[in-house]
Amino acid sequence: MSKKDKNKEVEEPQIEGATTEEAIIQEKEEVSTEEQLQSQLASEKDKFMRLFAEFENYKKRTTRERIELFKTASQDVMLSMLPILDDFERALLHIEEDKEAEEMRKGVLLIYNKLLSTLEQKGLSKIGVKKGDTFNADDHEAITQIPAPSEDLKGKIIDVVERGYKLGDKVIRFPKVVIGQ
Repeated sequence: MSKKDKNKEVEEPQIEGATTEEAIIQEKEEVSTEEQLQSQLASEKDKFMRLFAEFENYKKRTTRERIELFKTASQDVMLSMLPILDDFERALLHIEEDKEAEEMRKGVLLIYNKLLSTLEQKGLSKIGVKKGDTFNADDHEAITQIPAPSEDLKGKIIDVVERGYKLGDKVIRFPKVVIGQ
């Protein structure tokens, strides 16, 4: 073999080595491109999942708000009817004192009971408050304070001026009470 032939043989492996290095570099570039695509895919998947979760929360919240709106949609009507109920209760108290108006009392009582039952069917309920109950500022509205007739009535309800009402679970009018000091 001549020197040229040996150089050719030596050169050929160097060319193959260079080709291998280029292939490795190209392979690294492909891997890094693949890794970039994988990270972009993971990022987009994360954004999608967050957006999906946010949308689900939005749907639940709007459904809950809609249900709440239907429950309290009649609140304005109920609030405007409460003074009428109060007037009926006052009329019944006044008519009971008058013994001659027995027939009128029956008629007023009939109308009052019909009105009350209709409102109760629509979700209205009375808040139970009695004389002698402990006053709670979160549950009652104090109109005035008077000296307690006895020691055991201090800080307690002496009189109920107006009844309180709930519409579903929501208080639409707190009971107005007089408390002893």
